[in-house]
Amino acid sequence: MATPGAESAVCGCIVCDCLVVTICYTEQSGQLLVGLCYSEQLCVLDEVVGVTQLRDVVYVVTIRYEASGPSSTIRRFNATTQQRLADIVITDFLSYPSDIAVCQLTSRLYVADNWECVWRVSSDGVDIQRWLTWSPPDTFRPFTLSVTSWRLLVTSRSDRQLRQFDAAGGHELRRVGLPDYIIPRHAVESPTGTFIVVHQKTQLNQYRVSEVSEVSTEGQVLRQFSGSRLSWLQHVAVDRHGNIFVADSDTRRSILLLDAQLSLRRVIIDARQLNVRRPERLCYTEQSGQLLVGFEKGDVAVFDVLRR
Repeated sequence: MATPGAESAVCGCIVCDCLVVTICYTEQSGQLLVGLCYSEQLCVLDEVVGVTQLRDVVYVVTIRYEASGPSSTIRRFNATTQQRLADIVITDFLSYPSDIAVCQLTSRLYVADNWECVWRVSSDGVDIQRWLTWSPPDTFRPFTLSVTSWRLLVTSRSDRQLRQFDAAGGHELRRVGLPDYIIPRHAVESPTGTFIVVHQKTQLNQYRVSEVSEVSTEGQVLRQFSGSRLSWLQHVAVDRHGNIFVADSDTRRSILLLDAQLSLRRVIIDARQLNVRRPERLCYTEQSGQLLVGFEKGDVAVFDVLRR
């Protein structure tokens, strides 16, 4: 039954070894939503620092720490069968990649490396370019990435900036300076052209407090989502309707679903479904409705986000 006066209520749950389906009724609209089901898991073993998908291939950037020092690899998997494909090895990697994103229009991968550059890589790994590079006195350091249409968005924690580039030619399109109290972790462009940013706060010794903010192209904060239980938001993904998936890797250890107004709709994947692991990276694929979740300790879970 729907809860009187509530926007939605969980009215059923089916659970088995590989399936969790939550049924949710929205009284205001009269819509019955089927929440999600857990499908597969990709075993990676090394530390996952980025995950993305191009058509039927999932790409996972990993770091392995050995006696000789850290090494990194782009691992590839078939998105349907989960079969391991040939790795992509960038021999000039500085060993500390921090994120990966893909452009569906250019069929290119983009990898942020060691806060110094962004690599552009063909889907088969044949064409590898050290594409965007920053050095002093420029204080911009690439930390996380996202791509919307043909626009690559690069987030820098060091100087609280977002920079947007043409994913095909590499031309800078826009710079967005963030308020001083925002230390960004990841950002994506929304369907309306604003930016959704997950970040820490520096006000009143609140560094361990996280928020989600919608920011205009001029850097003005339009709205925020926060709460006392949010302490370490890591990554964010947005669908074409403006629904927002947020990875909370600390207190909740869950994936939150926000609407386009940054209001919490529900916890779409809880700690039990994540086996209490820390979700570090997200990638939502619109065509398949799948949400990829990369974990700190070395694997990637695949969730089917089902629509009505």
